[in-house]
Amino acid sequence: MNLISPQGIGHAEISKLRVFTWHIHGSYLYYLSQANLEIYIPVNREQAEGYYGRGETFPFGDNVHEVPEDEVRTMAFDCILFQTNTNFLEDQYRTLSAEQRELPKIYLEHDPPRQHPTNTKHLIDDPDMLLVHVTHFNRLMWDNNHTATKIIEHGVTVPANVSWTGEKKKGIVVINNLPSRGRLLGYDLFLDISQKIPLDLIGMGTEEKGIGEVLHPLVPEFTSHYRFFFHPIRYTSLGLAVCEAMMAGIPIVGLATTELSSVIRNGENGFISTDPGYLVDKMDLLLQDHELARRIGNAGRETAMERFNIRRFAADWEQTIGNHVSLVRRKKLHLTA
Repeated sequence: MNLISPQGIGHAEISKLRVFTWHIHGSYLYYLSQANLEIYIPVNREQAEGYYGRGETFPFGDNVHEVPEDEVRTMAFDCILFQTNTNFLEDQYRTLSAEQRELPKIYLEHDPPRQHPTNTKHLIDDPDMLLVHVTHFNRLMWDNNHTATKIIEHGVTVPANVSWTGEKKKGIVVINNLPSRGRLLGYDLFLDISQKIPLDLIGMGTEEKGIGEVLHPLVPEFTSHYRFFFHPIRYTSLGLAVCEAMMAGIPIVGLATTELSSVIRNGENGFISTDPGYLVDKMDLLLQDHELARRIGNAGRETAMERFNIRRFAADWEQTIGNHVSLVRRKKLHLTA
């Protein structure tokens, strides 16, 4: 299936490249599906991790296709997109044919290294693969071995009829399973600060300390009524929920760590610091000054529209996959010539 024009890398004409991946991160998969791609995801009866199929949470378009796991080997794809170590070490041998495993391969790394922040070698060490990071911070911290790397920053959307109102004099925290994920995601900070500042928590597994799950399509409208969005995570990628909140004009208050420190200009389009006491003061200020919150939120929205534009995100993925497929095919042609 020749979907790449002979014009060459940098000028590839992409016409619905067929990408096989696993359903790992539902909201990311939804945004990826905004690109001009045909995306195929496996499904099985057990609905094991990655094999959920489309599910019912996200409004996927017709370009996201469920494939029964036992039929994957009969399908034609242009590229395999890995998103977890399990995908690479186990799932590809369980699900893909030997011929499919020779297709162009991309590993999408969603997270910074966990074992050691600077000395962890990435699983992938293959000059024929491409390692895509979602933030510059992540690429900086990983030891990427001999694998070519690429940054594709997030792209998000919120419904056109959703914008910040902020009449609810509370902050909102959006993190799945926060109580069980502990200090890394700032559970201790949430508990401590919520004794001083009114905070609500939403997400899967938060019923005991929060409101519980709000389905992803409903989150922007739900959170738009809160005075500010609090991001207590110490060490993470840049959360899609933060980008979505900014796109809706919700003021951001968070820790000046990882990629967020390159997105928020303190006091201009949000408030960031490594001092929780400082953040508490700014939360209180936002609660007392609705107009200040509006100005901060509007500035954050301008940043999000420029940096996290879904059209730019889609174009980046289309070009990245197209160029990588073209490059790998040319290498193989050269080797067999």
